[in-house]
Amino acid sequence: MEMQNPSQLGKKTGTTTVAVSCKDAAILVTEKKATLGNIVDSKEARKVYRITERLGVTTAGSVGDIQAVVRYMRAETAIFKLQSKKEMHVRAAAVLMANILQGSKYYPYMGLFLLGGHDEKGSQIFSLDPMGGLIEGDGFYSAGSGMDFAMGVLEEGYKDGMKTDEGIKLALRAVRAATRRDVFSGGNGFWVAVIDSKGYRELSNEEIDAHMK
Repeated sequence: MEMQNPSQLGKKTGTTTVAVSCKDAAILVTEKKATLGNIVDSKEARKVYRITERLGVTTAGSVGDIQAVVRYMRAETAIFKLQSKKEMHVRAAAVLMANILQGSKYYPYMGLFLLGGHDEKGSQIFSLDPMGGLIEGDGFYSAGSGMDFAMGVLEEGYKDGMKTDEGIKLALRAVRAATRRDVFSGGNGFWVAVIDSKGYRELSNEEIDAHMK
């Protein structure tokens, strides 16, 4: 199966995002720097989005394209909930996103997405490329210009059945490693989303600092 090289897209746009699947939660972590060529456009850029109460996504790529896909996902999952009276399953949402991306492959949405969530089957994470390529099965993923640095940390530190706190610490360590070596990653701190049986929530700066000690 041929996929677009994620690192090539990431090196054009800049960012580092990480998803980790733990025993009881899916963890999504990103840094906050947004670049416009060689200019720092924002130090507080949002790169993780809530889609539903049990589903979130990290993003790397063209801001306009990313926001359009997020809007589509929010609308489609909301319609599904209205019609079926239940939340869309995580894997179904991943397939939906893959179909949206595949449907525009001739004029693609230039973004890399890490989708994570929690349902009756537990925590799950998926990696999607601009052509609609859908990858699942690993317990961790990274995307963006700093992914080479982050993946080394994840590969070394990940283990099956990790507790939520362990997953948060590992994901933060991976993204922080990227910010130290990748010039397109950084900004004022990190975004951290935890998705478990209680739903989607984002950690405060104080909570993030506690996990990084």
